[in-house]
Formats: sequence, structure tokens, C-alpha cells
Amino acid sequence: MGKMVFKSKMKWVGLLGLVLSAISLFVHFLLARFTEGGVSEYHSSITIFPRRTIGESLNFSKTSPMYRRLWGPVRHLESLHPNANPRGHYADPGSDTSGFIFVRIQGGFHEIRNSICDVVVVARFLNATLVIPEIQSTTSSKGISSQFKSFAYLYNEDQFMAALSKDVKVVKTLPKNLKGLRRKKNIPVFKVPYSASPYYYKHHVLPILKKHLVVELVVSDGGCLQAILPPDLEEYQRLRCRVAFHALRFREEVQELATKILHRLRAPGQPFIAFDPGMTREALAYHGCAELFQDVHTELIQHKRHWMIKRGIVKGKLSVNSAEQRLNGSCPLMPEEIGIVLRAYGYLWDTIIYVSGGEIFGGQRTLIPLRAMFENVVDRTSLSMPWELSRIYGREANLVDRNPGSPPMIEEEMKIEAWKTAGPRPRPLPPPPARPKSYNIEGWWGWVAESDNEPDSTVMELRTNAHKLLWEAIDYVICVEADVFIPGFDLDGKGHPNFASLVMGHRLYQSAASKTYRPDRKEVTKLLEEISDHLYHANHTWLMSVRKNLRKRLVDGLIEASARSKPLSFISHPVPECSCLRHDPAGKSINATTSAHASTSTSHSQVLAALGVVHYCPAWMENDLILQSKDKENEETLDEDDSTSSGLFFRKNNGYHEGVNGDLSNKEETQLDDQEELEGGER
Repeated sequence: MGKMVFKSKMKWVGLLGLVLSAISLFVHFLLARFTEGGVSEYHSSITIFPRRTIGESLNFSKTSPMYRRLWGPVRHLESLHPNANPRGHYADPGSDTSGFIFVRIQGGFHEIRNSICDVVVVARFLNATLVIPEIQSTTSSKGISSQFKSFAYLYNEDQFMAALSKDVKVVKTLPKNLKGLRRKKNIPVFKVPYSASPYYYKHHVLPILKKHLVVELVVSDGGCLQAILPPDLEEYQRLRCRVAFHALRFREEVQELATKILHRLRAPGQPFIAFDPGMTREALAYHGCAELFQDVHTELIQHKRHWMIKRGIVKGKLSVNSAEQRLNGSCPLMPEEIGIVLRAYGYLWDTIIYVSGGEIFGGQRTLIPLRAMFENVVDRTSLSMPWELSRIYGREANLVDRNPGSPPMIEEEMKIEAWKTAGPRPRPLPPPPARPKSYNIEGWWGWVAESDNEPDSTVMELRTNAHKLLWEAIDYVICVEADVFIPGFDLDGKGHPNFASLVMGHRLYQSAASKTYRPDRKEVTKLLEEISDHLYHANHTWLMSVRKNLRKRLVDGLIEASARSKPLSFISHPVPECSCLRHDPAGKSINATTSAHASTSTSHSQVLAALGVVHYCPAWMENDLILQSKDKENEETLDEDDSTSSGLFFRKNNGYHEGVNGDLSNKEETQLDDQEELEGGER
């Protein structure tokens, strides 16, 4: 009887153990799920932004004049809308083509994007079948994941092919026979010059293409077709827009992470600014801005400039007066200078600023002044978890540690024997064996003083370069969707439009009226020099000058880009070819009202005339556009007194900001300033 009771108890104990084990497993699964899917949201909600909305800071709503001035649309551009569809006869690609074009593209993110748009246009122009381009900077990096191949590492291949089905015949690979010829290097190869003309392709490439049925194009300078095409080829410009703004969608995993980060940015209910510093070593070297930095950073820039001069990239001298370059507007605006300009314009200390780009040259110390002015300066890494970034890289092999290990140990017996037979004493010690050189891209640049050449990239550095493409893809999505965008620099290390220029072009196409500042670096530097002795204690007159200048550049900078940026990169300024005008039934009534409104209407037409936009949107677009504009019909009144914002400069007190010179509520000055906002951009 006792044994039966004992066995019964053991069964209950065993059953209890099984139940507890099941509960433990269930809890572990819940914890794993929370860690994998929700920790980033939890993390971002408690560590990134203060839990208050913009309206709580100064009591202004989204319909207030101050909110419209800081975050609202640019009125002169509200009638401009995207329209990249063909406007005349446009035949679908036929089944009979001249042959296959295989393309290898080298360069960074913006160069790849520019080049892809160009090669699609070239394929259409030559009536050729385009093979999905090979992105050289990823395929040459042996450390990247084998899950993705070249183009698919960054972009969505299926979306690319589907979006261009009515423009160009696109295939993923060459036919087997031609693939074999390419492996044997038996196909013609063209190293295409930058900004080649249609004549070059028609008279040099096309005859060879028809003869061999395949050619290989090597594109290395960020573009293989001139940006400005003859008027009879205008449809090819709209094809560029369809490629850049519709066909080139990022890989699904990259797009999802970018969308998540964007949602986290908007979670507090505040608008945000995207800022691209544009401070790369190549750009600083090309434009002679070495002396903006100190110690090793100056040496690194000069070393790169010397390397560029040897290869003919830079035509000037090695030693350049960086102070003069800065005053001429040839150097990037430092993050501190951008912060001062934004605070002077009226953006609050708790404004969210997203800093795009990879590691800023000069390190995080260059962002310290910006972080001191704005408490919510964030970037890609602070809005995502490490495992989320690792997921977009795919499965990557572990690389051998780059740091050399300790030298092999010499046997003790060999040491003793060598000592006994070494000869008479005393004798000098032999020099230590030479250590293998190891360069760390994030540490001390010891090679600067040892060689005129750049060190060969390690596998880890090649992998990092491939990762940078994905980082910039995330930043690109966020910058395009930002409420406000401001660049520190808009040129790359070859004098061509850079990442920020492509962002501004995309914003101009997608939502022309969204606030995109194009600061005049020369004028901003001049204004900053005026108060260099009391930089953080500016007076009201200076603040008004900054506000007037920055507001004016919303339109004037855009018109200037049509002459300065567009000839180098069409997609950095796709207007007027890819835009249309909305019919404005309210235009007649505007002209019939006050003289101020009449002046605004005249200025509006002058801006559109300066941009060259004359094509009206098709009828099928009108209904949607009219519905979207109904909420804005009552926003044409003069801005009310927003003099409170004139004092929003570097000091905060219980959520309110004190004026620099006390109460600056001069009604007459404020109304004049607001009137200039309505008439900004008038030439």
C-alpha cells in the first residue's frame, strides 16, 4: 500500500515538472518574440524624444502663421505636380532589338542611381535589350552575403523590370552563348566617358552592337549620358524620371526598415527636419577645405587631394586657402552653422533633426554644437536596433580578425642555445622584428606619412562600403519624406551633384511645395562672420536677415539649381520636363482682390516662368488635385504677429524661449517680414 502511494506521489511530481517546463518554454518564446519584434519601439519611445507635442511649447497650431512659416508648403510651388508619363506617341519596345547591353557600374550610392537612369535611356535610344546592371561596388566586396547578387543587393529587380516593361526590354542575365563569350572576354567593352552625347552612342556603340549583338559598358563617373538632351529627345528625360522615381525601389527588407524608422520619427506627433552634412573626405579634398579641421583630419584631406592631383581629378594646387574657399561658398556648412541658421529662423530647441549619411568626416565631435542647440538630434543607429540593421545585410561569413596575432613563441631551448653561442659580450641588442602593418579605417591613419598612395582596402572595409549603400538607401527614403530638408553641401568629390542633390530632385518631383532649403553658402558664411565675436548673442536685425535669406532661397535656390545642378545631373532638377501645372480656378479671384494678392499672383507666375513650366496637368489628375487643395484655400491671409519666434535663439526657460533683446514685438516689422514671405522668390 505504501509503495502505491509513493508511486502515485512520484507521478504527480513528474506531471508538475512537465507543466512547469511547458510554462518555462512558453515564457521564453514570449520573451524572444518581444526582444525580436518590439524592443525597438519600446526603446525609441523612452529614449529619443520628449513626450510633448509642438503645440505645447508655444501654443501654436498647424494653422497658425508661425507653423506655416516653419513647416508649411512653399506657396509659389503648390500648383506644381509630378507627371512623368509620355506626352505624345510613345511605342512599346519591340521584340526585335539591336542586341544586348551589359553594364558594370562603379561608384557610390548617388553615382549608381544616376548611372542606372542613364543606361536605361541609352538602351531605349539604341533599341537594345538591357541586362540588369551589375553594381560593381557590391560584387567586388567578397565579404557581403551570398543571398544577394549585385543589383538585387540594393534594389528590387522585379519592380524594376515591371515598371519599365513599356519602355525597355529588360532581362536578368545574358543568353548562355553570350554569357560564355563574356566569360572569355570576347565581347566589345566600352569605358563610357562621363556625360557622353547621344551622337557617341549612335555612331560608336550602335554599329558594334549590331555587329556583335552584345556590348559591355563600364560606367565609373556617376553618369554615361549628358544631362541636357535636345528638345526632340524630351521623352527620354521623362523616362529618366520614371526610372529614378518609380522603377528604382529598394529591396524589400531595406524599404521595410526605412519605413519603420520613419514611423518612429513621426511617433511623437511632431514634424521633423532631415539634415545631410555632405562632409565626405573626397568632397573636402576636391574643394580644398582641409583647414576647416585640425591635426590628422587636415593631413588626411591633403593626402587625398594629392592623390586626386596625381590622377588628374583635381586640376588645382595642393595648398589651397581654405578660409577663402569657405567665404566663397565652396566648402560645406558645418553642422554648427546649420544649427545656428535653423535656430535663427525660429526652430525650437526640441525640434527633431535626423542626420543622414554614414560616419561624418571629423567624427561625432563635429555634431556636438548641433546637439547642444537641439536636444533631439538622431540618426539611423539611434532609431533602430543592431539586429534590425544586421537583418538587411543577410547571412554574412565571419571574417578573420584584421589585427595581427602575436608572433609565434620560440622554444625555450632554442633561446638558451642561441644565447650560449652568440659570441663575446657585451653586445648591442638586435632591432626588434618588423611588425606587420595594420590600418584601421576608424583609428589612427599611420599610412599618411608613409606613402603617397591610399592603402588597399581590406575585406572588412569592402564589406563596410557595401553596407554604406544600404545605410544611404535608408537615409534617402527618410530625407525624401521629411517635412523639411536642408543640406550642408550639394557637391561630391568630383564636383558633381551628390546624395543631397538627388534627394532635393526627388522632393521637387514628388512634392514640389514641401520645404527644401537650398542655403546660399556664401551668403550664410558672410552673415555668420558678421557676428563671429558674439555668435550666440545675435540681435534682432541679424535674425531678420537670416530669416529673409533662408526664406528667399526656398525659390531662388531652386531657380539657381536649374542652371547649376541640372546640367550635371538631370534627376537632381527634373523640372519642367517631369512636372505639370494644376488649373487654378481661384486664380481669377485672387487677381481681383487686394493689391497684395495681385502681387503674390504675379510673383507666382514669374516663378513658374523662370522654371519653364508651361504644361498643364491632364484632366484625369485635376479632380484629385482640386480635392487636395480645398483645405488650403483660406491660407492666403497675411501672417499674424509671430515676433515671439524672433527670440527663439539658444535659450530656453520652462518650455518658453526668452528673446535675445527682450520683447521684440514690433508689429510693423513683423508684418513687413511676413509680407516678404508671401512675395519671397520674386525676381
